[in-house]
Amino acid sequence: MFDNLSDKLDKAFHILKGHGKITEVNVADTLKEVRRALLDADVNFKIAKDFTTRVKEKAIGEDVLTTLQPGQLMVKIVKDELTELMGGDVAGVNLSGNPSVILMSGLQGSGKTTFSGKLANFLQTKKNKKPLLVACDIYRPAAINQLHVVGEQIGVEVYSEPENKNPVEIALNAIKHAKANGFNVVIVDTAGRLAVDEEMMTEIANVHKAIQPQETLFVVDSMTGQDAVNTAKAFNDRLNFDGVILTKLDGDTRGGAAISIKSVVDKPIKFIGTGEKMEAIDVFYPSRMADRILGMGDVVSLVERAQEQYDEEEARKLQKKIAKNEFGFDDFLTQIQQVKKMGNMKDLVGMIPGAGKALKDVEIEDDAFKHIEAIIHSMTPDERKKPAILDAKRKARVAKGSGTNIQQVNQLLKQFDQMSKMMKMMQGAGGKNLMRMMGGMKGMR
Repeated sequence: MFDNLSDKLDKAFHILKGHGKITEVNVADTLKEVRRALLDADVNFKIAKDFTTRVKEKAIGEDVLTTLQPGQLMVKIVKDELTELMGGDVAGVNLSGNPSVILMSGLQGSGKTTFSGKLANFLQTKKNKKPLLVACDIYRPAAINQLHVVGEQIGVEVYSEPENKNPVEIALNAIKHAKANGFNVVIVDTAGRLAVDEEMMTEIANVHKAIQPQETLFVVDSMTGQDAVNTAKAFNDRLNFDGVILTKLDGDTRGGAAISIKSVVDKPIKFIGTGEKMEAIDVFYPSRMADRILGMGDVVSLVERAQEQYDEEEARKLQKKIAKNEFGFDDFLTQIQQVKKMGNMKDLVGMIPGAGKALKDVEIEDDAFKHIEAIIHSMTPDERKKPAILDAKRKARVAKGSGTNIQQVNQLLKQFDQMSKMMKMMQGAGGKNLMRMMGGMKGMR
């Protein structure tokens, strides 16, 4: 995400390269390109203009420290302003009610039903809540069925009344059901509607008034850019919602919605959708997003995702295997599965400082591990346990069984051998103990 904007901002900062200090002339040239980059990203013209004006005011007269170049100072100022523009501090979700009621609103096709499931999964796995999903979309064909499928997928109950065409009654009955059955969060999925549809807008306003939710969230497709911001304003005027959810940020989005929406509706972005899987939901951190837009990566989020897959007992077993030279391909396969659970590969690479820029023209597929997995699955249990027994005949069989060639099998064996040696070194007295390293990462959360 934001690849195009990141590239253009990077080019803008290059104008200052080689300059000894910041002047009105070189700042003007740089900010002209910054403003153009923001407009190309579908940021509102007034917001882009005000943004560059604030950056200019902060940049002019700033003393450039001996440890910084003018370009570096400009990046810092832009990063701070971007963070402020997108909300400044992280905004939490209000779960004070008993049960806490969350009303989902948004346009048709914004991904509201899917995100309702993602949010329920997030609250269940990360916040130890017992959520109830409520199907109040009485218009879209198969909408109720879709929510039931999502609920079954994540192990969350779905409340629905297929014969009832009154969403207010359905929502109120669902809250009664939640109270009677120990659910502490109720997520009400409503029908997608157009801001210009007065009847539909009145309906969701009536649901809102009847259930008085602790949180009203507006779900918006970030691919729609500035149109999303205008729609958010129309909904906010009617519902006075509490926060925004941006979906499809993993797509080829220009980023205008993420950058502009806080300024227009004065409501924080609370969550973002980063993929199709139910786990593809992130709390929105303005400062981390600013880092990523400017190509600085997001190491903290990367560590947090790694820690979600970290199991102390498994790490302890792995440590013993490495110490005894018993680390095999089955263990390697387990590590691959954990990496895959962290999210789509392109998103993960974007969190590594500098990697996104270095690999911007490299297509990183979600199935990047498929050839490796196919080769490992084509090995016998003994071969996975003791890779050293793989002779030429066995390698030929593995290559044929995995649909690869001898060269790919040899390459994997070489990489595996190098990785095993490196992990062995980490166990030594002179290196960091694997468990201490993982524990240290855990402390960074």
